[in-house]
Amino acid sequence: MEDLVKYAVSTATSLGAQYAEARFQRNEGLRLVFKNGIPDPAGFVKKSGIATRVLANGALGFACTNTMTRESVRSSVESAYRTAKMSARLVKSPIKMAGISNTTANWAVKPQIPLEDASVEEQMEVLKETEKAVTSAPLNMKLVARFFDLMGETEEKIFVNSEGAMIHGTVPRLRFFTLLTGVSDKGSIQRWYTKGQSGGWEVMKQWNVAEATLDEAKMMSEILEKAEKPPRDEVDMVLGSEIVGIICHESCGHPQEADRILGREAAQAGESYLKPNMIGFKVGSEHVTVVDDPTLPNSYGYYDYDDEGVKARRRVLIDHGKIAGFLHNRETAAELNTDSNASSRSVGFDREPIVRMANTYMEPGDHSFEELLEDVHHGVFMKTFMEWNIDDKRYNERYVGHEAYLIENGEVKNFVRNPTLEITTPGLYGSVDAAGKDMMFDAGTCGKGDPSQGAPVYEGGPSIRLRKIRLGGAA
Repeated sequence: MEDLVKYAVSTATSLGAQYAEARFQRNEGLRLVFKNGIPDPAGFVKKSGIATRVLANGALGFACTNTMTRESVRSSVESAYRTAKMSARLVKSPIKMAGISNTTANWAVKPQIPLEDASVEEQMEVLKETEKAVTSAPLNMKLVARFFDLMGETEEKIFVNSEGAMIHGTVPRLRFFTLLTGVSDKGSIQRWYTKGQSGGWEVMKQWNVAEATLDEAKMMSEILEKAEKPPRDEVDMVLGSEIVGIICHESCGHPQEADRILGREAAQAGESYLKPNMIGFKVGSEHVTVVDDPTLPNSYGYYDYDDEGVKARRRVLIDHGKIAGFLHNRETAAELNTDSNASSRSVGFDREPIVRMANTYMEPGDHSFEELLEDVHHGVFMKTFMEWNIDDKRYNERYVGHEAYLIENGEVKNFVRNPTLEITTPGLYGSVDAAGKDMMFDAGTCGKGDPSQGAPVYEGGPSIRLRKIRLGGAA
């Protein structure tokens, strides 16, 4: 594969490409699904191929092949080169690549128990135990729908470019997704969540998903049985890390992707309320610092080098309430006269690398959870969410609570049902007056691109406190 990747690059340069890169990518894994106690047929992931991207006459061309012969690779490279040449007439400003990527590196996330060492039977047993746990427990509701999805996948990449880079990386990832729907004479309720990490089968042994899923089912039953209407007057709010994570991902990470800011994503996944000249723009209080960091050990979005051969690093997006930077690949960095911060990712050999998040989170503060509560006389603690919505520019957003409680005089009281936070991005970040010491992360799959690319990511942060919020939604 290494020889073929090198051959792709040398072929592109011999054709006259200003710059060329080739990436061999192999994704292999197993997916098991349980629907209401019935297993779906196993899904075996096994795909590999070589992608080539060339820069010619100021335009980029992309092509790929899964036929691992020199003839097929050459044909694919020629296709990418022709695409670039034909696209050049449509490019208003010639595309450039910021900096130089010429590193030689070999990196890997090494599992304690390789995913392939866990048999299908052992993995299926996890789903069976989870199904048994939630269906045998006494609940004040009927679990009418149960969906469990277990996915283990190993991703390997070999990257070579015409500047001298040669990078080999391997990362195994494990994910467990749960969707539960319950009904009773009090109504209906739904809960979904995802666990995910980089690593081997040892990760599953840490999660104890049967017990965790049963806890979720019990919480659903309690909420359905006991929750009251949320307050309609002005309140203070405490948000749990799960909600803080999705907020950071949706209303900070996405609008600060430079390709979205520059308009490329407008027809695919939306625009951004930010403009290129808004570095330093005040978007929140001094308590808000949001970071995206691919290098968090064992994180679901972990990588050492991006798919343009740039070394991964911590990226500060909001620094004490002010826009501090955007997520860049080499193309957007050149257009905005800066450096790439290793945000170029592709989920398969047949997908172009585009600007993506990795692990996006708010940094912790210095308050304990009790200190966040003690100064709230009338408020709501929204620990987890049931759903979220956000507009195309990432400016107006809405979060509906799942597990949520009334706060009275600094104490958590009874459940409240589906409190709804409707607010603008600056309004939300500007309302934060304290952040907790606690930090938690949840795994997710970030959608973007056309054709779509679902990238593994982490979302997280501490508990935070908001002041003077009027809850929205139906009465």
